[in-house]
Amino acid sequence: MSDLIVIGFPDDTSAFRARAEFVQLQKDYLVDMEDVVVVTRSMDGQVQLHQAVNMTAAGAMGGTLWGTMIGLLFLNPLLGAAAGAAAGALSGALTDLGIEDDFLREVGSTLDSGGAALAVLLRKFTADRVIDRLGSLGGRVLQTSLPQDLEERLRTRLSLGTPHPTPAQPATTPTDLESAAPAPALGGAPSGATAPASVTTDPQGAHSQP
Repeated sequence: MSDLIVIGFPDDTSAFRARAEFVQLQKDYLVDMEDVVVVTRSMDGQVQLHQAVNMTAAGAMGGTLWGTMIGLLFLNPLLGAAAGAAAGALSGALTDLGIEDDFLREVGSTLDSGGAALAVLLRKFTADRVIDRLGSLGGRVLQTSLPQDLEERLRTRLSLGTPHPTPAQPATTPTDLESAAPAPALGGAPSGATAPASVTTDPQGAHSQP
């Protein structure tokens, strides 16, 4: 049984980067993907599905190949290719393999404007190594069919890779600095300073008291 993972991102660039990481995971034999789709929602609310494989085009190509081979048997390869392509395209259009489009559009309708999501259907995967690799992508789990323990581990790992904004410190204004400094005294002397006592000296060197 395949496992579904849907991860939300603040923008489509992050979602496409996540899809590229899953492609690399498959090349490394850590996952076996059945389907992978990027869902985007534009600023005006339009939802788009970015399929990794166009099933209609794939069906047409396969039909053309088989049609050509059948046409060769009847000495008319062009007619056989055309008929095969039409049948293959119809088959591809009627066959929605992997994640259902209606479900993906529903996911897209819940995204913020400008946001995106990655939906991937996995036949099998190496949980520990995959979750570790996905941690650098950030994002947040929207939905999975994973066992609860694996889903919680994935949520935690993704949260560690998501940058959290640092609260801004209040700027110090000149008024704050002025209020913290002591007020100058008369004559320019700092407040709190003791002025020197006035002493009068007579010519004989004796001190006279005022």
